[in-house]
Amino acid sequence: MTERFAPPGTPVTAVPEPAGHGDRPPPARFAYDVHTWKEIAHLLVNLPVSLVGFVYTVTMLSTGLGLTVTVIGFPLLAVGLMGARLLGRLERARARKLLGVRVEEPSRLPLRGPGGFWPQLWMALKDPVGWRTVLYELIRLPWGILTFVVTLTGLFVLWPVLPFVVRALTNADRAMVRGLLSPSDELERRIAELESDRGVVVDTAAADLRRIERDLHDGAQARLVNLAMGLGLAKEKLLEDPDAAASMVEEAHGEVKLALQELRDLARGIHPAVLTDRGLDAALSSVASRCTVPVTVTVDLDERPAAAIEGIAYFTVSELLQNVSKHSGARSAAVEAWRSEGRLFLQVRDDGRGGASLEGGTGMRGLADRLGAVDGLFVVDSPEGGPTTVTAELPWRDRSGVLAPDARTAKGASVRGRR
Repeated sequence: MTERFAPPGTPVTAVPEPAGHGDRPPPARFAYDVHTWKEIAHLLVNLPVSLVGFVYTVTMLSTGLGLTVTVIGFPLLAVGLMGARLLGRLERARARKLLGVRVEEPSRLPLRGPGGFWPQLWMALKDPVGWRTVLYELIRLPWGILTFVVTLTGLFVLWPVLPFVVRALTNADRAMVRGLLSPSDELERRIAELESDRGVVVDTAAADLRRIERDLHDGAQARLVNLAMGLGLAKEKLLEDPDAAASMVEEAHGEVKLALQELRDLARGIHPAVLTDRGLDAALSSVASRCTVPVTVTVDLDERPAAAIEGIAYFTVSELLQNVSKHSGARSAAVEAWRSEGRLFLQVRDDGRGGASLEGGTGMRGLADRLGAVDGLFVVDSPEGGPTTVTAELPWRDRSGVLAPDARTAKGASVRGRR
């Protein structure tokens, strides 16, 4: 059982299929199968749908452009382009249902962000998705008339070869949908990916703050309150019963030690000092020493990555080793870290019972989300009966924060010589 996590828009297979290959219909035949009837329905519906789209587009353009000499012209045109986006979404849904064409949805316009009214208006006016949808609707009316007439006539006079005629016409429809209604380019998909990643980062940071607050409230803060009460009682008994006061001071001293230990554990959970002072090799060795099974650590790095990447790598391995201790039933484990082609690779293996997954409730989904937020990948290979191998990839950034030139192009690269 192999599972793979990647940010939206990132291929998760070793060799991605060309665009459109996975939704290619079966070859046309003389027999009228379900695909042929869906294509016929699509072509017959082309006329009323394209008529509605053409009327909307012409009305929107003529009204919006005609009123650009007034105050309301450009805002009206911007609203019309957003309406064109909605028409494009309906057309993609129709093509997906009847033609099997699966086109990614473009990302939404960030119209609620900072900058004020005029920058947001300009962003809506220069929206490439809206303008390409307008072009699509303008050319669809003559095409819709042609396909409606040919298909309706063919049902009576060309029915023996109609499946082949219909396939040729719908192939042109598929090309128009892919060419004009797909996301703009790689930049458009990247914007959608970054929007999703930003939400993950915000949610993760809020969850960490809540955890720190809860740990302080339930741990060190409670002990310090008990310490203050104990010292207050000891102060009252200092003159009346010195022996009891001394005993209370001794208990307070123990509470201080426990509170300091909890604060040290909390600080290690935020960012361990050994990671800052000595780097990833020593930090991973430290966390491996606390695992309940023997762990072999191998770190092959000629330099230290950026502090943020180093911290994510440390906490990823720490969480994985906790899973090994709690859930795997393993007798031994191994941790490896190395750099290859602008990526930092982490691999944790154990000889336990296997069966780990991103949905298993072991915290792996949270790890996958965190890695995805920084353009990373997370792969779980854990068949029932074991062994389990978890591989994480992170983009390499040096200590100055510069991203390695090949960090993006090497994403998802194979792990050579590490199995």
